[in-house]
Parts: sequence; structure tokens; C-alpha cells
Amino acid sequence: MKDFKNWLSVYIFKIYPNWVDFLFLERSGLGLSKSLMFLGTASNVGKSTISAGICRVLKQDGYKVAPFKSQNMALNSYITKDGLEMGRAQVTQAEACGIEPDVRMNPILLKPAGKNRCQVIVKGKVLNTISSSIYHEYKNELAKMLRHIYADLSNEYEIIVLEGAGSCAEINLKDRDIANMGMAEIADAPVVLVADIDRGGVFASIAGTMLLLEENERARVKGVIINKFRGSVDLLKSGIDMIEDIIKVPILGVVPYSDLNIEDEDSVTDRFRKQFKESDINIEVLRTPYMSNFTDIHMLEIQDDVSVKYVEKGQKLSNPDMVIIPGSKNTIEDLIYLRENGYEKQLKELEAKGTLIFGICGGYQILGKKLYDPEEIEGSIKEINGIGLLDIETTFNKEKVTTQVEARINENLGGYLKNLANMNIKGYEIHMGTTTGITKGLNTIVRKLDHEVNYLEGCVNDHGNIIGTYIHGIFDDADFARALINSLRENKGLDKVENTISSFDDFKNNEYDKLANILRESLDIEKIYEIING
Repeated sequence: MKDFKNWLSVYIFKIYPNWVDFLFLERSGLGLSKSLMFLGTASNVGKSTISAGICRVLKQDGYKVAPFKSQNMALNSYITKDGLEMGRAQVTQAEACGIEPDVRMNPILLKPAGKNRCQVIVKGKVLNTISSSIYHEYKNELAKMLRHIYADLSNEYEIIVLEGAGSCAEINLKDRDIANMGMAEIADAPVVLVADIDRGGVFASIAGTMLLLEENERARVKGVIINKFRGSVDLLKSGIDMIEDIIKVPILGVVPYSDLNIEDEDSVTDRFRKQFKESDINIEVLRTPYMSNFTDIHMLEIQDDVSVKYVEKGQKLSNPDMVIIPGSKNTIEDLIYLRENGYEKQLKELEAKGTLIFGICGGYQILGKKLYDPEEIEGSIKEINGIGLLDIETTFNKEKVTTQVEARINENLGGYLKNLANMNIKGYEIHMGTTTGITKGLNTIVRKLDHEVNYLEGCVNDHGNIIGTYIHGIFDDADFARALINSLRENKGLDKVENTISSFDDFKNNEYDKLANILRESLDIEKIYEIING
């Protein structure tokens, strides 16, 4: 714990080299912006989506608005233009606001690393990997930093939309809370509770949450949103009247369940439970225990001629046209999972049939012949054989690569990449491994446009059906995604299909507008403005 305190002190000193300013800040106001915070009665109630939708409504109404989540626990992350790492949920919300993602919108990111440990990322940079109990001990120090960052951000925007984490009534964690009511107090923000009716017991969850809050916390709650409703709202009217009488707080509306294509926060997402329906092109994604950045697959999921299935433990790979091994927070543990559950053997059988197997980041490393961890970055295993479908090896190191990428697909590549030569792609890298080719003349898939690197960013086997890359978001380019899907179609003897999605950004903006319309129709937006304006 002493080491972590030293690291934290050094980090805060870097942020506030002038401690006089820091102490003054603690006694001063928090900026000129107004605020609204969405807290949940539980995890996965839809706080992130509701926050994104309200961000969009405020943007449409002409306000300069930004999102904020003090502490995010997620394996889905993003790299900003200045090479800093933040949670994907606040990236989505920033897009809904029409602004560039900024690491100040998510100052603390916790990435679960197994065995009750998590990687602590503060203001975009890795601080350390520690146990949750040690992290809990230093939340009070982090609260001081959050006050500074929030004040800095709020001075640049008219309204800040804050989001909590999980349930806001975790009474065992309340004394050092910096994610829910603790952050609402720092920001002096009014609160709206979000409750999920789809899981059942919505009125009990609302009443129970209010019961467990302290009197001053209950005073912050200005309204409640019932989310994910299927059916007629008229059937809820008597229940709404009774719960309003019990908690003395108005229900601001009932939001219907929707299938909008907006990125989910993490592994609690409903997307893994969606029923799989075969299409022209069938893609299967191996859902490993430490899977990260499954948002990489989003662009493929929205294609009309593509079906995507997440293969859970106990399920077998069928006969897909493409298998994706996604990113991983613990590559070695996910490799062992694939091996022990029979997926390594299945992948090799599919490779022999010519099936396209695509590994991203950790999935790319897994496809290699060797993984070395001499400094025990991921755990106690210092060396392990990979699946061996790519002639590469990876060594883990302490320095984390976090950078945006612009690259171009190389020429003269065969197999599924033969029609993609010279296509431009954009994305980002988040990895703690250096990958090199074992043999010379390895078929690299991309060349970066901005600078050279000392590791292999991606490669393909001679047959062109095993591809690996460090580039997250590689499928986000609509032309690249369609060209690859058409290669899969060609391999099946199907005609090519013209691209119906001009750009992923345009598609997402359309979804944000749809979400805003749903909220305008189902919520008392006038009352929400009253809450914001105090």
C-alpha cells in the first residue's frame, strides 16, 4: 500500500505542480457549468444510454454539453488523439454531444485483471495493477484529484451530464464513494435515478434504493426514470402513483425497450444474449473471460447480410465464414481458456478448411507461436506456447502502447485481403506486448502513415486466411468492412453487395438522434430542464 501511495502522490504532484493552486481549488467553486447526474438502482439499468440520449437532447437544443464519469470499471476502452486511455461509454456520450473525447470525461478507469486485481488508469495513464482493497484505501486522495479535473472540465461547458457506476446504494462502500453520491456531492449535482423494469421488481428497487440513501443524499434525488419497458404504459399508472407517494419524488417518464445500435458499456451488455439468425455471412466471436473492446465488432453487427454470434463457454464453433478472437485484458489466461475448452483444436480444424480467422490485439498475440512474460506482467506464467497459426512471438513489458493509428493495407496480399490493397484504415492501439516475426519476409498487413514502430502491428499467413493486428477499430471504416465481407461472399460464391453505410460516424449519429427522439417522447424534458436549472 505504501508503494501505491507513493505512486499516487507523485502522479497528483505532476497534475498540480503548484500546491497553492490545488489548495485554493479545494476552497473554491467548481466552475460555471450546470449539471445533472444519472445514478442507477443497479448495474446495467441503462445509465450510459440514458446519459448519452440526454447529452444528445441538450446538444440538439443548442447547449455546449459534455459527459463525465469519475470512475469507470470496464474492459472496453479507447485511446484519445493525445494517446490517453478512457472508457468507451464516455466516448459514446462525447459523440452524442458532438465533441472530441477527452480523458477528463473519465479520469479513473479500472480494468479487471483477475484474482481480485485491477489495472488502475488515472487520467489516461496506467498507475499500477493492484488489489481492489488497496485501491479502496486511497479513494479519498483520488477524490481531491477528481474535484480538480471536474472543475477544469466544467469551466469549458455549459452543462455537464454525469453518470454513476453500478448501484448508488452500496452501503458497504459508501464511506469512500467517489463514483455515485460522493461524486454528486463533489459536483453539487442534482440526481436522477434510473431503474430497469425489464429485470422485474422495479418499484421495490426504487423504494429500496431511496431507503438506503442518507437524508442529504435523498434530497439530491429530483426524479426517477423507469427504463427498458415492454408494453402499455397505462398498466404502470397505478404503480407510478403509489411509488411517487412513497418516495416523494416524481417519475419523469417510462422509456421503452429499444434495439438501437449504440455501444454498450461492458460485458453486462444484452448483445451477447441476442438470438443468432443465420445470414449470408456468419461470423462467430470467441467470448473469452477477459475479452476487451468487443466494440470492435459493432460495425460488422450492423451489416444487413451479416450475422454475428458470441460463442460462450460450453458452445462449439459451428461452420462460420469468419472467427474473431477479440482483444483481451489477460492474454495468457484467455489462451489457456481456449486451450482447455477445446477451441484451439477447433480453430486449427477451421484453419485447415480455409476459414478466415481474425485476431485483434490479445487475439493476435494468441494466434502466435510463443508468448513470453519475463516480468510477470499478466501473472506467474513466464512462457507459454500460443496456438501457432501465425509465425510470430510476443513479449509482454511494463510500458503500455496507447496511440491512434492511420495506416494503409499493403499490396500483394493474398486470400481474403487480395481485394483490399491500399485501403486506408484508422484505429487505435492498447497493448503491453511487443510482437515480432520469427521468420523474415513475414506478410505484414499494414504500413503506418505517421511513423515507424519497433513491433509487428499485424500480419497474415501465406494462405491469407489467418490475420492478426493490434489495431482496434479496424472494422470501423465502412469501405474496409464491406470489402472484407465481400471477400467472404466471393469465397462462398455469392455476389458482392454494395455498401449501404456511407460512414460509421454517420450511422452512429443517426442512432443518437433516434435515441434523443425516444427520450423526448417518453420523458418530461421540461421537468429535466427545471432540475438542471435548479
